[in-house]
Amino acid sequence: MKPLNQLIRQNILSLKPYSSARDEYTGGEAIFLDANENPFNSPYNRYPDPYQRELKEKIARIKGIAAEYLFLGNGSDEAIDIAFRAFCEPGKDNVVAIDPTYGMYLVAADINNIETRKVKLTDDFDLDTDGLLQACDQNTKLLFICSPNNPTGNSFKKEDIVKIIEGFQGIVVLDEAYIDFVPEKSFVHELTRYPNVIILQTFSKAWGMAGIRLGMAFASPEIIQIFNKIKYPYNVNVLTQKKALELLQTEQDMSDWVKVILSEKSKMKERLDGYSFVQKIYPSDANYLLVKTDNAKGIYNYLVNEGVVIRDRSTVTLCEGCLRITIGSEQENQCLYQGLDKYMADN
Repeated sequence: MKPLNQLIRQNILSLKPYSSARDEYTGGEAIFLDANENPFNSPYNRYPDPYQRELKEKIARIKGIAAEYLFLGNGSDEAIDIAFRAFCEPGKDNVVAIDPTYGMYLVAADINNIETRKVKLTDDFDLDTDGLLQACDQNTKLLFICSPNNPTGNSFKKEDIVKIIEGFQGIVVLDEAYIDFVPEKSFVHELTRYPNVIILQTFSKAWGMAGIRLGMAFASPEIIQIFNKIKYPYNVNVLTQKKALELLQTEQDMSDWVKVILSEKSKMKERLDGYSFVQKIYPSDANYLLVKTDNAKGIYNYLVNEGVVIRDRSTVTLCEGCLRITIGSEQENQCLYQGLDKYMADN
């Protein structure tokens, strides 16, 4: 890895961040006359903790890592955007990403005027490690890997990820949005060995909190400090912080939900195998299945008319003819099967 000060944009290194009233006072209860807040309608009249200290301490205990390694944002997308703004000089630097993968990396790159160099996965959806490293040059600042990958659903071999981390001079962004559905351990506990890694996780999937928009980034304290310089002062609102603290008290619920989802995934795979229009069901380590069919668009449209919405991924690289189906509840999955039964009967 290059020294961090050679990777960070120079204007960010010299940036003096906005100092809010809640930055300057971090004590307990007090009479707050410092932030021009309305004295009525407590507790929503007060600005939230800009660094989400209580929430971070709770998450850090669950994840088994010190809180200074943690950044919280408005979904993982905020952390993705901040990574571009921290490390990539618009119109000059570039990033490398696997293809296919989560589309927000490319969108964030385009917004920030950063070139994206895509490297296709193999036909088996494995990493082309040599191709990824060869795509990099002196202006490549970020390299994106999503594992388990979206939309393919598979995890990548740890030794391949390590090869990329050790062979790349910039920052590897490892998106672990679906890590709770796999038995493999997160790379979070490898951060002391690999200071050039940013790990993304989310509460939107296994934790069932997509509606409150809370994402996590784990990285060295030095990178987290840079993220905190760039973020807007109150990026995680008080309602999200309170609700997350409440929902994190029921950690066992998340574990139970994951077991149900994995069980339903096995049932869905078995059921889908029985349809003649299904050509292949790809191995999945996530809470969805990528399914190759003989008429992806037609099946998608038919199900929409039946009130069941899945995702047509047939225009995505290496996913021709493919549908991505999220694992729902048993009742929701039965509605899917009923729709597919009617489609097969009509076709």
